[in-house]
Amino acid sequence: MTQDIKKKIAALREKIRHHDYQYYVLSQPAISDKEYDNLMQELKGLEDKYPEYKSDDSPTVRVGGGILAGFKTVKHKQKMLSLDNTYTSGELKEWVQRVHKGLGQHEKAEYIVEHKIDGVSANITYEKGKLSIGATRGDGETGEDVTLNIKTIRAIPLVLLGADLPDFIEIRGEVYMEKEGFEILNKERSKNGDVLFANPRNAASGSLKLLDTSVVAQRRLSFFAHSLGESRGVSISTQWEFLEKLKKWGIRTNPHSKVCSNIDEIMDYYDTWQQKREKLNYDADGIVVKINNISQQRKLGFTLKSPRWAVAYKFPARQATTKVLKINLQVGRTGVITPVAELEPRECAGVEITHATLHNFDEIKRLKVKEGDIVLIERAGDVIPKVVKVVENKGGRNFVIPKACPACSGKIIKEKEEDVAYRCINPSCPAQLERGLMHFAARDAMDIEGMGEAVVSQLVQLKLVRDFADVYKLEEEDLRRLELFKDKKIKNLLLAIEKSKAQPLSRLIYALGIRHVGEKAAYVLARRFRTLDNLAKAKKDELDKIYEVGPVVSGSIIDYFSGAAAKKLLEELKRAGVNSREEAGKIKSTVLSGKTFVFSGELKDYSRSRAEELVRTYGGDVTSSVSKNTDFLVAGENPGSKYGKALKLGVKIIHEKELEEMMK
Repeated sequence: MTQDIKKKIAALREKIRHHDYQYYVLSQPAISDKEYDNLMQELKGLEDKYPEYKSDDSPTVRVGGGILAGFKTVKHKQKMLSLDNTYTSGELKEWVQRVHKGLGQHEKAEYIVEHKIDGVSANITYEKGKLSIGATRGDGETGEDVTLNIKTIRAIPLVLLGADLPDFIEIRGEVYMEKEGFEILNKERSKNGDVLFANPRNAASGSLKLLDTSVVAQRRLSFFAHSLGESRGVSISTQWEFLEKLKKWGIRTNPHSKVCSNIDEIMDYYDTWQQKREKLNYDADGIVVKINNISQQRKLGFTLKSPRWAVAYKFPARQATTKVLKINLQVGRTGVITPVAELEPRECAGVEITHATLHNFDEIKRLKVKEGDIVLIERAGDVIPKVVKVVENKGGRNFVIPKACPACSGKIIKEKEEDVAYRCINPSCPAQLERGLMHFAARDAMDIEGMGEAVVSQLVQLKLVRDFADVYKLEEEDLRRLELFKDKKIKNLLLAIEKSKAQPLSRLIYALGIRHVGEKAAYVLARRFRTLDNLAKAKKDELDKIYEVGPVVSGSIIDYFSGAAAKKLLEELKRAGVNSREEAGKIKSTVLSGKTFVFSGELKDYSRSRAEELVRTYGGDVTSSVSKNTDFLVAGENPGSKYGKALKLGVKIIHEKELEEMMK
């Protein structure tokens, strides 16, 4: 009996290690989070019942538990040096030239490139295949012993896999926090009134040095290995061979690492990931370039601070400090008032920044920001930059929430006490009309080419357009009153307006700008009701039953169509000849009939909208969120939170090629 229990515990540990390897190294999870948790609970239950079989390399030690008295120091066998940074292609080329000079002009060099993870450097030591020490970089020679905290990180195996294991090895890498985990952590801290972390790196660093290991375990830190320290009992000739060995041993490496043979390939890699870095689920602040051949690394050697055989090529900075000149108020197309900081111009992420969003009035209160303050701003992707925090209080008066709309002086309200947004309720507000018209004419809506911001602004100011229907009443003489509008431009805009009348009903519903009704909801509503009249007459309980709609969206639809202005607008649009019907979609096949799909991540061969359209033409249905009713999650590159939810619910996960096979 005793031997049976011992074997069962050993088998459970091996099974959990296998699933850790599948999830973290191969990125191919074979079981759901719930099934994984069940295995852990079963193992923990057996270890608690039979404490004689407990082990410090068991997966159950990852849950933490206990307060550390403090961190001891530990000396690295081989120094952990920092990398030199380059910021321009010219500086990188100079580094390549120095490498060639150091190796000799006739000796060829090959490079490994990978993402420079914005995390916390750590040194993980294994002896006879077993994790013995986890330490911070410290001053490069001596770090803090954070072994118990390192053991809570599931991406770091407690025992190496395979048979060809080194007697001793130091593996360097980055401890980091994924973006989704960072957002969740900051939301919890905000709820508890705690100071927010500035960024994921700050959160990872703070978490790794906590003395309560159970709290560290809850932070869900992750790890990528990238460099070799001291080693015994293993032969490694190239950096790429080292990365491949790490994978076999069960250590996670960055999946986007690549071999390059020249500077042009390195630059292509840099340019690609500078554009795509926002789609990663972790922060990367540049790339790292290393000489691949280990003997060439030794030949090039080190300076006092850095290896000569490796360098970082940084992406343009995404954060900067500047002064708040003024807090302006913008009125959106649905009447929501958004405060925006007017800034002293400052370059950030390669772009000159003059404005940053403050989101809402609650955010101003939380940040305690005033005109005149010095603030930290951040630019992520192509969205408007945001104010992260106040660096220096230099402002005077506290900001006061306005009592009237800044565009029309109309009344503003909070519709519900729990709402953070204030809205202007004047249907004739010019700011709402301008933004509403821009949305109406947008490519994804009525697609009226040539009706951009400057044109819309003039149409409203000259009172040529007072609502959407007026667009279809515009004549040649009206357009001649606009700046720079001559014969060809007038003709093109009138043709675009006429062409837009034939757009399907789903486009028109989306173009109307009904609150909470996006493209997908508009498509579902058009397919369900077929005509605009049917939708306008729909009852709330009828709308509530539609899965993709729900009570919030249905409330907005009822509110919109019950208004006198909306009824008048719809009549005028129909009178102008605008299509208000949805033709039944052409179904090529019914092979996907009865199946519901959700997409997550970036697809290789299709845009998201094209892929969804294909699914529908083969009889399938597409929804925006994962539920127990979802049949398939189609996972592209860097899938988001939908992927994790699909795993938990046991939804089948497929990839692009599998979807194509299903449609044959």
